[in-house]
Amino acid sequence: MTDSTRLRDIIAAKSFGQGVEITLASGKKSNFYFNMKPTMLDPEGAVLIGNLMLDRLTGAKPDMVGGLELGAIPIACAVSLLSHLRGAPIPAFIVRKQAKEHGAKQRIEGFAPGDGLAGKNILMVEDVTTTGGSILDAIAVVRAEGGIVTRAITVVDRLEGAGAALGAAGVELTALFTARDFLG
Repeated sequence: MTDSTRLRDIIAAKSFGQGVEITLASGKKSNFYFNMKPTMLDPEGAVLIGNLMLDRLTGAKPDMVGGLELGAIPIACAVSLLSHLRGAPIPAFIVRKQAKEHGAKQRIEGFAPGDGLAGKNILMVEDVTTTGGSILDAIAVVRAEGGIVTRAITVVDRLEGAGAALGAAGVELTALFTARDFLG
């Protein structure tokens, strides 16, 4: 069994549901959904996601990997940890949905003093993309800090416009899976 087939099986068992209408983060209604947290927080699921995303990287290695809380946090951490084990470390960071009211009051977390995104090639990651609104918001925050974003990888693309929206923003979206892989 390939890693991709095994991950698809884990997602189907732990993170995919259908038959009940829900409202997605995009505001759209759907009768199927992906709650990726059970898969991303499963040890095997996390390793498979991280390795498959690293395998999809072609060309120049990104300087950093990150994404929007909450969905991208386990993914960015898995990619970062596994990149270190492969001998080509990619540090991770997190984009908050909004700045904290206390402490450093930052939207982006994960930097040592004096470090940041300026001039760095950034890989953005996401658990599920629908219209691309959430990841585009995170990309805007990263770009405002000087990060260069041209690539994004999602675990599942629902095929509802995210690829086109990111493409229009100059970002190539790669998906490990699409909704079609689960809707049979």
